[in-house]
This record gives sequence, C-alpha cells and structure tokens, in this order.
Amino acid sequence: MKMGNKVLVVDDKEVVRLSYIRSLADVHCDVEMVRDGEEALWVMEQRPADVVLLDLRMPGMDGMSVLKLIKQKWPDTEVVIITGYPSVETAKEAVRLGAFDYLSKPLGPDEVVSVASGAMTQKKWALHKVRTGQDQGIGASAASSSQTSSLTH
Repeated sequence: MKMGNKVLVVDDKEVVRLSYIRSLADVHCDVEMVRDGEEALWVMEQRPADVVLLDLRMPGMDGMSVLKLIKQKWPDTEVVIITGYPSVETAKEAVRLGAFDYLSKPLGPDEVVSVASGAMTQKKWALHKVRTGQDQGIGASAASSSQTSSLTH
C-alpha cells in the first residue's frame, strides 16, 4: 500500500486496535482507529476511508449494521469483517451486504497487512474499471469460451 491510503480500524477492544495499527505501520498507510460503529460512521462522514477493518460484535451498533450503512453511503470503500465469533450465517450475510472479506480472530500481523492490501487492490481495480469502462474479465471469458468450443468440435 502507498502513503495516503486510508484504513479505518473499528473494534471495541483497544488491544486489537493497537495491534492492527502496529501491523499496518510498516506499509505506510494512514490508519485511524475508533471503538464503535457510531464513531466509525462519524469518521467516515469527515474523512472517508479506502478500507475498513470492522469488528462484528461491538456495544451499540453491530458490525453488520455498520457494514450496510458504509456500503450504502460509500460503495467504493472496501470493508473486511473480522470477528471472534465466526459463523456461516454471518459470513453469508456479510458477503451479501458487500464485504470484501470475512475473517476470524485472532489475526497475525501478516494477515492484517495481507487483507488490507488485498482490499486496497480490489478498490483500485474497481475504480479503474469504472473510469475506463472496461471489465478485464470479459476478454478472458471469451477466450475461455473459444477454447471450450474448439475442444468440443
């Protein structure tokens, strides 16, 4: 990631927030941390983030509600749900609401950097496609179809 990329860490546990900030310090991005969903939405209104690392269970507004609001107001922001209470149901719901990824705690430093970098890359590709009007997948699908067609004839 490059300087200027903004990551918002949302978790009610200070030790988790500090751990993620330490992990992301080496990749030279701008990291901000908050302790709950209401604070996260306030920060997004003031200084929208490129990537949000979002806890699922927090006092007050839960992570799923925050995810839904972020994707409605800032659809280009990539959100990663990180939870200590993973389940298939919440994973499906998070993906349905537009989460980039769904991970279970604890995360090591390399995992934090990897998921934040992956989410940033996804955001850049999505914005590139919008700006250029191109979808890189169309050509690949056509090539794949022609190969399949030649195998069946």
